[in-house]
Amino acid sequence: MRLARLGVVAIGRNEGERLRRCLESVRHQADHVVYVDSGSTDGSLAMARSLGVECIELDLSVPFTAARARNAGWRRLLELSPDIQWIQFVDGDCEVVAGWLDQAQAFLAAHPRAAAVCGQRRERHPERSVYNLLCHLEWAKPPGLLKSFGGDVMLRREALEQVGGYRDDLIAGEEPELCVRLRARGWELHALPAEMTLHDAAMTRFRQWWLRIVRSGYAYAAGRHLHGAPPERHCVRETWRTWLWALGPPAAVVALWPWMSAWALLVLCAYPLQVLRLFLRLSGPPRDRRLQATFHTLGRFPELVGHLQFWRDQLLGRRARLIEYK
Repeated sequence: MRLARLGVVAIGRNEGERLRRCLESVRHQADHVVYVDSGSTDGSLAMARSLGVECIELDLSVPFTAARARNAGWRRLLELSPDIQWIQFVDGDCEVVAGWLDQAQAFLAAHPRAAAVCGQRRERHPERSVYNLLCHLEWAKPPGLLKSFGGDVMLRREALEQVGGYRDDLIAGEEPELCVRLRARGWELHALPAEMTLHDAAMTRFRQWWLRIVRSGYAYAAGRHLHGAPPERHCVRETWRTWLWALGPPAAVVALWPWMSAWALLVLCAYPLQVLRLFLRLSGPPRDRRLQATFHTLGRFPELVGHLQFWRDQLLGRRARLIEYK
């Protein structure tokens, strides 16, 4: 059934066959589909146009961000159809699951204070690498009220216009930042147990995982810089956690070395103890818990790199550049 007043915005760069699956999953279910391309060189634009999708090619003279792409997409949707009421955003490496658009639209229609609703994003190939599996475990969201959503979400057009959309200049963390402003206006954000999208992380190397977490660290630092003051205290806990675990034990070793010599290295036992603590707190199969606990602890170091990159850019007054892992 064709859904009235529903638009879809897909964004991507060099997603290839993943983008084809993405567009095929939505192009017959919405009034309009807009694809926003950020400098692809793999023929993504030509392929999208061959499917009859409205395409936008971002200006190369202005730095790319996902936020900028999403803003260009939803604004073009409203030019094509001013009565668009619901806007589904989806990343180009995701496929929208059959039935999701109906469920999401019905939920928003029934809950007038809901600005956004998302479902469950699943990884397409969690078995191909530990990094894909980490993504798969990360995507799970408990149903109910949310503080923030990710890249795949259906938004109420009224709420999105009210806050002015995403911040174009954020290279990461633009979704949680938007959520801060939506909640400040009294809007609610919801998650449903229903399947929403299949994601294809295509991460097979440690360096890809490292860069992805560097980007998260940058997002935390930027989020705290923008909204870290009370009452929101956005990303304050996350940034303190990064500094504590990345620098705390090594700094303690250096401080204690003159009095304790090599015995000071025992402080580094804090890391395996933290892995054990997280393992005991997490739920699920033991293998998944070990994996999550280990990489969550290790992740404090690339997060610190992201923090330092953010503050370097702030001190130098430099425009942030994308941190890409694919």
